[in-house]
Amino acid sequence: MEHQQSEAIYRRALEVLPGGISRNTIFRKPFPNYVEAARGCKITDVEGVTRIDFANNMASLIHGHSFQPVVEAVTEQITKGTAYTMASAIEVAYAELLCHRVPGFDKIRFMNSGTEAVMAMIKAARAFTGRPKIAKAEGAYHGTYDYAEVSQTAAPANWGSIDHPNSTPVVQGTPQGVLNDVVVFPFNDIERTLAILDRQAGEIACVLVDPVPHRVGLLQAHSEFIEALYHWTRKNGALLVFDEVVTFRVHYTGAQEKYPIRPDLTALGKIIGGGFPVGALAGHADVMQMLDPRESPLRFPHSGTFSANPVTMTAGFVAMSHFDQEAVLKINAITQKAKDQIAEAAALAGVPLSITGAGSMFRMHFRSTPPQTYREAYQPKERAAVMNAFIDHLYYQGKILTTNTCSCMFSTAITQTEVDQLTEAMLNGFRALKGEILAAANE
Repeated sequence: MEHQQSEAIYRRALEVLPGGISRNTIFRKPFPNYVEAARGCKITDVEGVTRIDFANNMASLIHGHSFQPVVEAVTEQITKGTAYTMASAIEVAYAELLCHRVPGFDKIRFMNSGTEAVMAMIKAARAFTGRPKIAKAEGAYHGTYDYAEVSQTAAPANWGSIDHPNSTPVVQGTPQGVLNDVVVFPFNDIERTLAILDRQAGEIACVLVDPVPHRVGLLQAHSEFIEALYHWTRKNGALLVFDEVVTFRVHYTGAQEKYPIRPDLTALGKIIGGGFPVGALAGHADVMQMLDPRESPLRFPHSGTFSANPVTMTAGFVAMSHFDQEAVLKINAITQKAKDQIAEAAALAGVPLSITGAGSMFRMHFRSTPPQTYREAYQPKERAAVMNAFIDHLYYQGKILTTNTCSCMFSTAITQTEVDQLTEAMLNGFRALKGEILAAANE
């Protein structure tokens, strides 16, 4: 297929953007395709090729593209202004909606990205406890803040012993002091994790957890693991903080709904922006007090030029109002249907496959049993190459868009028709790459 327009745009992009892109997640060899328009669950590029979108801008579009209620509300707001050096009533209304929705959200502060929300959460924990260090799971992605990204890309060559995981940098030149202030533990491993935390208990401000971490393998945190972390933080004067930037879509009140405890703080982003850049920090009133400008001394000054701008607040309010309990149950049910059909397709094709995830998102692994840890989910170059070939097959032959890990993040625009098309495309991909999949699985 010819991609002359995309190739021409990419040549221009190379002159002004590093590698021709502004975010690595959309890079595709030999060049990315450029979008002309998108609506619902369909996305059309400048060549006129339409694909079904199961990536939804990395899980951020819960209602798909150009959701009409959001479009109408935002269009009206834009005529009134896009950002002010004043407060807006919609910020208050949206804060009320989210705080009333989630137990444990006593107060909330809006910002502009999930990365910023996690950064603010870590700073609030330090301000509250007076301690410098954080603890996080090996392999977990929490945005691009120096401390939050430690060991995100840990690999066999540098990850160290499972009993003493190394704090490894993502970006060359990361200061050693940053690495020293991050304690890394193995996800879902209670005994090892508590032993690691105990060694530096008096210095840890917070234990940072994503309840279904994508980079770890989209594995769900066991309830026993979360409870163990909660009780450890109560005993040792630290905070338990959740990164629900991705996972807030899993249940009506987020992934935390299924646990018997409540985190002290929760970072949010993605779906709560209604398609616009957003972040938020929510949690217990005593910790959120760190951001109150009426406090003296003020322990955590926080502002942002576009924080709580009325366009994002309007879009988020409308999107989350429509993502009610009925919508959550419906999207989760059709996602489960897709997982069942894909598993049947893999069995029919005779390839090993396991599917992990929760709610309206899942990730595929070319192995007969699901990974239990980041180290099991880690893909060496050979396995990664096979998965990339499969993703390309879906993209070019099946006209299916997934994330760059072959994960699917559903929107409410997805119907059984699209699920059937996804299943068919995957069955064809399994058959076309069966030899490579089997070879990679046996390594």
